[in-house]
Amino acid sequence: MTHEEILAAHGPRESMEYDVVVVGGGPGGLATAIRLKQKAQETGKDISVVVIEKGSEPGAHILSGAIMDPRALTELIPDWKEKGAPLNQEVTDDAIMFFSEKNAVRVPGPFIPPNLANHGNYIISLSNLTKWMAQQAESLGVEIFPGFTAAEVLYNDDGSVKGIATGNLGIGKEGEITGDFQLGMELHGKYTVFAEGARGHLGKQLIAKYKLDAGKDPQSFGIGIKELWEIDPARHQPGLVLHSAGWPMDSNTYGGAFLYHLENNQVALGFVVGLNYENPYLSPFEEMQRWKTHPNIRWYLEGDEAKGIKPAKRIGYGARAINSSGLLSLPKTVFPGGALIGCNAGYLNVGRIKGSHAAIKTGMLAADAAFDAVHAGRQHDELSAYPEAFEKSWLYTELNKDRNFKNWFKKGLLVGTLMNGLEQFALRGHIPWTIHRDKPDHACLKPARDCKEIVYPKPDGKLTFDRLSSVFISNTNHAENQPAHLTLKDASVPVNVNFITYAGPEGRYCPAGVYEYVRDDAGKDRLQINAQNCVHCKTCDIKDPTQNIVWVTPEGGGGPNYVGM
Repeated sequence: MTHEEILAAHGPRESMEYDVVVVGGGPGGLATAIRLKQKAQETGKDISVVVIEKGSEPGAHILSGAIMDPRALTELIPDWKEKGAPLNQEVTDDAIMFFSEKNAVRVPGPFIPPNLANHGNYIISLSNLTKWMAQQAESLGVEIFPGFTAAEVLYNDDGSVKGIATGNLGIGKEGEITGDFQLGMELHGKYTVFAEGARGHLGKQLIAKYKLDAGKDPQSFGIGIKELWEIDPARHQPGLVLHSAGWPMDSNTYGGAFLYHLENNQVALGFVVGLNYENPYLSPFEEMQRWKTHPNIRWYLEGDEAKGIKPAKRIGYGARAINSSGLLSLPKTVFPGGALIGCNAGYLNVGRIKGSHAAIKTGMLAADAAFDAVHAGRQHDELSAYPEAFEKSWLYTELNKDRNFKNWFKKGLLVGTLMNGLEQFALRGHIPWTIHRDKPDHACLKPARDCKEIVYPKPDGKLTFDRLSSVFISNTNHAENQPAHLTLKDASVPVNVNFITYAGPEGRYCPAGVYEYVRDDAGKDRLQINAQNCVHCKTCDIKDPTQNIVWVTPEGGGGPNYVGM
């Protein structure tokens, strides 16, 4: 049955009315809700707020490096330390290194540019912080609905956003009604704030509907792949932050890697590849596995029996697209009845490799605008006070200083490094020029015939791993008897275009083994989609060269269940 047929047969849907509906229970969405309730306490004027979160609980789908600048959190909750916020490991040392295959060169401390200096910042689990923020929100009276997807934007007759509808439950693989069927519900708000994270499913639709990106550079993304390890205490250096560039990628491919030492003998390892890469044979997942074999990385992970050093143990894995566009691609963030915040809009500062502080700050700014509008008797109009406040904020100043960061790397690692060094170190972000981009990421892939095939080594199961064993420790799960949430506009395109022209890049850019080309009974190639493996990273929705893959919401509660990530 189609969506329309289901509504005709089983509708109408029940609805609930709120002053503000927040889509996404990450740092930005929760900051919005917290700020709204704080304003209510300060003024004695009540406001009803609901947060809808597709993960099984707040934090279940949250993945980041992460080094956090606490500035915005301090503005939101000044006594966060007394309230037990999980910011436990302050940064003690910054190491920026350039790798060749066997060697490394470390940038001397005095030459680290200001945007990459982390004094006063914290190495955290953003998933844990999100769980804590959800507790703070609920203590203020915020309603949080975990395990429900925001599947559809609802509109008023005048075209303004009315709210959202949650996805139906109990729909079978072929669209049939099962015995577990539950019709979705509608959440109506005077204003709806979209905080879905990078490449938000509904945010993407809203940007297109209202042409919010008119006159802006195309959005640009990276894919971040992360592993969490427990290492021997003798190799643990609490607070050490290591960033690397160079090997194993070539100098014309944007990306880098990190190794962060958290508390409790844990280290977070991450690898980021810009999704504007050109070679369809490149696999971000395999690039990360290769990076771990560098002497400067494997030293932390391998045991040394002679010295009594125990081998490290991998305890977590995940992947997520990162919006690395910056200020030049920032769309208009308000439209009739709603607003985009955080990474859903693209506020992450790629030059600082940080986004959670921006998500929290923009959530607060949107909350201020929504609160004032509701109590002025307004609804479903544009919250123009939000972008106006952003342009006067410290966040705008910060993003403006780093506006060229990723674009310089179009000219290669050497030029990108030198020009960013000039802008950040010598000019201190007071930059008299602007470098634009003109192509979306999916348009950057070259035909396979024009590229050199990359042959990756097989995993050893100790230091390097395959996709499926990695997905296993991400605790990813989807109900098997549900429609695939990874859909194709045209089922013939993967074989006729992607496979023939680009050598089937889906199987390489996906970090979860969702896509694979197989032979059918007639000996013909076809694309098999293993949707149950999906970690909701959104890479396929971004990088598919034909834009034929469309990510839609699965049943609520499905996907990864990250612990400590």
